[in-house]
Amino acid sequence: MKKIALITGASKGIGFALTEKLLNENFFVIGTSRSGKFENLESENFYPLKLDLSNTESIKAAHKEIFSNFKHLDFLINNAGIGPDLGTYIPEKESFNQTFDVNVTGTVFFTEPLIELINENGIILNVSSKMGSLDVCELTDSVAYRMSKSALNMYTKILTNRLKGKIKIASIHPGWVKTTIIESNLKNGRLTPEESADNIWEFLINEFESGTFWNSETGTELLW
Repeated sequence: MKKIALITGASKGIGFALTEKLLNENFFVIGTSRSGKFENLESENFYPLKLDLSNTESIKAAHKEIFSNFKHLDFLINNAGIGPDLGTYIPEKESFNQTFDVNVTGTVFFTEPLIELINENGIILNVSSKMGSLDVCELTDSVAYRMSKSALNMYTKILTNRLKGKIKIASIHPGWVKTTIIESNLKNGRLTPEESADNIWEFLINEFESGTFWNSETGTELLW
């Protein structure tokens, strides 16, 4: 029986590359996007799912569809995230709220009901960022994005404590990746989405301690 992975934000960037990687590794993948549509991705082992993490009704509809069609999950990869304030220095309320709606609130309340579907020894992976580390923060930009990733890391720690011995939980920094989350990343990013996906895959298939915050670009543990 194929293992089943659910990946949010799977229509582009790291999420799309992870979807292709897991399909190639013989997984069945449920991939979400805001439109529910995917270009250049056709596989009998792929299930497209419409999900807008900023919309409560969309989350409820996605849950209904998942529970109606699937009896279990092996991986839940919370990859979807936004960063409208990346590169800015003064927080702005609308973009601040948007960031937390997706990166924190939507992610938490999408995850919670799905925990009962995840097999024992399954994995919840939160795609975070070293920008959310309290220990290494030295800059003053991207207030909402940094704070949202710090909050996501706290959720990782809480789930680690709650699900000890049942499900493994981790936060992962995907590296500086050439994605459209901010235009400068396309020019300055060190990794392609495919390279980042390969690094994340290596983390997933190797034994790791639940509650880890991992830098997949350097292959080292991060300080919280």
